[in-house]
Amino acid sequence: MAPQQDSVYGTDGFGTKAIHVGQEPERWDMNQVVPCISLSTTYKQERPGEPKGHDYSRAGNPTRDVLQENIAALENGANILKTGDHIVCSDDVYGGQGKRFSF
Repeated sequence: MAPQQDSVYGTDGFGTKAIHVGQEPERWDMNQVVPCISLSTTYKQERPGEPKGHDYSRAGNPTRDVLQENIAALENGANILKTGDHIVCSDDVYGGQGKRFSF
């Protein structure tokens, strides 16, 4: 069986992925080697409803983006869901999660 190939770190092992995936310095404005921990709860928007990246930390923030990318690499996956996939969900989900669904 051929080793699984991922787009960034080839056939590198678990330890290499755990340390490096999601932490590429070039993705940050100051090329930080270790990603910053985002403590912000809200983010400036040019216009209401048009966030540059994130709008509210419960729905996502740069720190969670890095963690999500890292865990996906460790599980040899990327995104489980694709545009157009269906999810069964109640209409009383917590806070901003409802924005992710069309009810």
